Amino acid sequence: QVQLVESGGGLVQTGGSLRLSCAASGRTFSTYIMGWFRQAPGKDREFVATINRSGTSTYYTDSVKGRFTISRDNAKNTVYLQMNSLKPEDTAVYYCAADASPNFYPRSYRSRGQYDYWGQGTQVTVSS
Repeated sequence: QVQLVESGGGLVQTGGSLRLSCAASGRTFSTYIMGWFRQAPGKDREFVATINRSGTSTYYTDSVKGRFTISRDNAKNTVYLQMNSLKPEDTAVYYCAADASPNFYPRSYRSRGQYDYWGQGTQVTVSS
């Protein structure tokens, strides 16, 4: 089992940047596929990005490609989401998630149901 704690959210102006972090408990972080999701008020939770266990393969939803970067540091048990060129429509609560499957099929990790563990979320607000 793994516990996830997100941080780094806040208020930023359009065009600004934020870096979210998700710290995981336990010594087996490197065995988890990680993902970031977000949920805006009144909307469903949606996929943002995912990364394989070694950090060598990533996958993004189209709306953030070229602006967001997911990465991980297995020595620090942490996954990151670097967000640049932020837009008001990026405003949401951002969640990290983990799955213990050994196989990384990027498209399948767009689904919330693929993940076993979730953090509590961190708020990102982009002002216009």
